[in-house]
Amino acid sequence: MNETKALNQRYETITWGALFVWVGVRDLISGLPVGTGMLGIGLILLSLNLVRRLNDIPVNRVSTALGGVAVAIGVVEIFRAWQGIQVELPFFSVLLVMVGAGFLAHSLAGMKSGVARRNE
Repeated sequence: MNETKALNQRYETITWGALFVWVGVRDLISGLPVGTGMLGIGLILLSLNLVRRLNDIPVNRVSTALGGVAVAIGVVEIFRAWQGIQVELPFFSVLLVMVGAGFLAHSLAGMKSGVARRNE
């Protein structure tokens, strides 16, 4: 158990390092398309959880949700810039809706499986 905890902590430290490096690189290179920063952050967070999953470490649902939201926002921003679309989405509101929906879905799925277990 301690090995798993230590390994997870090492992965989190690597992820924080990658996030800091990515944000610094994104700030230093001004020619990157809008949305590239969010896309990179999302990919780093999703990669952390993929590595956790591959090593039988429980996945963190919050960082997975944030990573998914960041990837989605980054892709939308890049696509909007590429297509010249002028649609503004309130980032924080969309984030709240997506995270809330994730919590609801997780809770409802847990209730459904709990009902199935009681019926067995």
